[in-house]
Amino acid sequence: MDMTVGTAARAAGVSAKAVRLWESKGLLPPAERTEAGYRLFTEDDLGVLRFIRQAKALGLQLTEIKDILDLQREGSVPCARVTELLDARITEIDRTVADLRQLRRSLATVRRSARDSQRRGEHAVVCRLIENHTDSEDQQGAAGEKTPDAD
Repeated sequence: MDMTVGTAARAAGVSAKAVRLWESKGLLPPAERTEAGYRLFTEDDLGVLRFIRQAKALGLQLTEIKDILDLQREGSVPCARVTELLDARITEIDRTVADLRQLRRSLATVRRSARDSQRRGEHAVVCRLIENHTDSEDQQGAAGEKTPDAD
């Protein structure tokens, strides 16, 4: 049974706009069209749409998903590539979690320092909380490394 883009999108749990985007990026083969120009999608296409949605939910990028789909279409079993990509994603998440833990420690230290400054009656130009804050990221930025706000 062939489906229009809207029907296929609803069945896969994605938007019609996402389906069109994924088709334009080559994640789906070009859809057949009706005489009126409407795209028609098959059950196989629906399976690919669901796969893309689930892969995105796991944090994979569209280029990575396309790579997996291309391997599968060429007759390869892409599970080894999927494992590599998931391992890379786990490493990235671990790095982000460590960065967030460090940020939390910095925030707690700054907050404690602020309470101490307030008790001593110290005054600041704007806010001593930020003016007195230094950490390893500040030193990295001074050493010429790019910081998140350096854009």
